[in-house]
Amino acid sequence: MIQMAEELGQKIGLRKACQVLGIVRSQVYRARLTAQSPEAPPAKRPSPARALPTDERQAVREVLNSERFADCAPREVYATLLDEGQYLCHWRTMYRILDEHQEVRERRNQLRHPTYAKPELLATRPNELWSWDITKLLGPTTWTYFYLYVILDVFSRYVVGWMVALQETAHLAQELIAETCSRQAIQPGQLCIHADRGQPMRSKNVAMLLADLGVTKTHARPHVSNDNPYSEAQFKTLKYRPDYPERFGSP
Repeated sequence: MIQMAEELGQKIGLRKACQVLGIVRSQVYRARLTAQSPEAPPAKRPSPARALPTDERQAVREVLNSERFADCAPREVYATLLDEGQYLCHWRTMYRILDEHQEVRERRNQLRHPTYAKPELLATRPNELWSWDITKLLGPTTWTYFYLYVILDVFSRYVVGWMVALQETAHLAQELIAETCSRQAIQPGQLCIHADRGQPMRSKNVAMLLADLGVTKTHARPHVSNDNPYSEAQFKTLKYRPDYPERFGSP
């Protein structure tokens, strides 16, 4: 666009050319200055006269990564050595030395959560992929609830199994899954069932049942509700219907 403005400006003037092309003249002037004086590469920072030589920097790094100080922050190492009457360098210099070797990170030996991959599920026919979840239904009085268990076929969105109970337990979930698989004549290796990370979904009873039935199980990532969208969307459709009751009298 700037080049077109330059070419057209030679014929009708730069002001009219910019009006025709819908740009401001300052853009053209700025482009001219940039072309005339390209940006110079940043100058290399000179090394200070009091900088530590290479051998001393290596000695500081060895102290920081030693078994004694491997789990300590540079400020803690600096203070500990000062209490012992030893001064290597300032604590900020310790950070610079570690940064040169990409070692500025959490130095304590802490448990780190594993990286969970985003589940990618595909259903090409019925009874190939199920999604199940549990939601609360308001009971007749305050602080009373019923629990709706729903197993949904992802391909057809057909509810293959459901149950309303007074509790949310792994034993009830196990019974519902076993009954639904028997009713749908699920064969070993045919089905994959997806759920979030609720207690019944991750229970040992359900895991052993699915292993016995030859059913593959997958779970959503922790604290990511979007990884189980089929059941969540179905519950919202259910509860946002105009005739959905405010409370339920009995299961």
